[in-house]
Amino acid sequence: MAIAIVTGSAGLIGSETVKFLTTQGFDIVGIDNDMRKYFFGAEASTKWNLAELSESLTNFNNVSADIRDFEAIKAIFCRYRTDIKLIVHTAAQPSHDWAAREPFTDFTVNANGTLNLLEATRQFCPEAVFIFTSTNKVYGDTPNRLPLVEMDTRWEIDQSHHYFERGIDESLSIDDCKHSLFGASKTAADIMVQEYGKYFGMKTGVFRGGCLTGPGHSGAELHGFLAYLMKCAATGKQYRIFGYKGKQVRDNIHSYDLVNAFYHFYQNPRQGEVYNMGGGRYSNCSMQEAIQLCEDITGNRMNIEYLDENRIGDHIWWISDVSKFQSHYPEWKHTRNIRNILEGIYDFNRERWARLPA
Repeated sequence: MAIAIVTGSAGLIGSETVKFLTTQGFDIVGIDNDMRKYFFGAEASTKWNLAELSESLTNFNNVSADIRDFEAIKAIFCRYRTDIKLIVHTAAQPSHDWAAREPFTDFTVNANGTLNLLEATRQFCPEAVFIFTSTNKVYGDTPNRLPLVEMDTRWEIDQSHHYFERGIDESLSIDDCKHSLFGASKTAADIMVQEYGKYFGMKTGVFRGGCLTGPGHSGAELHGFLAYLMKCAATGKQYRIFGYKGKQVRDNIHSYDLVNAFYHFYQNPRQGEVYNMGGGRYSNCSMQEAIQLCEDITGNRMNIEYLDENRIGDHIWWISDVSKFQSHYPEWKHTRNIRNILEGIYDFNRERWARLPA
């Protein structure tokens, strides 16, 4: 029996992981207590997604445990022990702004929760592969010091810079910058995952994501860029742009492509490895460009409010260089670009959104 532990199992990446791994013959133990509802309100609850997974998958069982509770986590790992072959840790507090409201909650979820899972893995299934969804926010606001050029609909890096062709690689410093408290708590977790790989010889992989997206995202204003943007386009809800003239650029990777990368790592794991992982040059857009696409797809004119003040620690331009991962796993590739992603979000959610109260 091969067991996969998936934290945040009802969230965007967690649920995609659950569905993917069931097709690979795993029995899945999910860990999800719908903290997203606590973070962002009822509209961001993942309860609907958990219900769909539980109804459609016979080899999936979710435990409503808090990753901050080491005794609860230890009990799960103790039950399955070396039958656990893979841990995919996606549970997190994911917002800059929210972290500043409750720093203790943010840090204990992101840093302490990750440590609990690492130590449970070391104690009960040290040969298992441990995959962590980190974030490009570990680089803080350092990317904003790159030579950026303002264009009609986006910011772009100067063509003479070595990041222009493929994006930002893993050599960018994570020091001497402003991270936001969220970025700091994820950095702590990121380094700890690396350390368990390098110090204890465990099979750990860190995936520093840009914008992770897909149809299963319960998008909210504070987290879930494309999903929330499309939800606003479909329902007429006002969307607020925070600074940078709406020209800030993000690369966006579909949840399936990210989880497929996880599986490639699982099949040939490394110790304490780090990868920048996003849409890269294949799949990226500015806020203005994404709004235009949403209007084209829905046929609706969006209700937009622009605020001059940008979010603390936010990036002006981010495109991930994924060439390191591709050099290690050359059979992996992107399958969905920005338009594919937005069309998929709209088609999957529009009926559910139409039933939401005004």
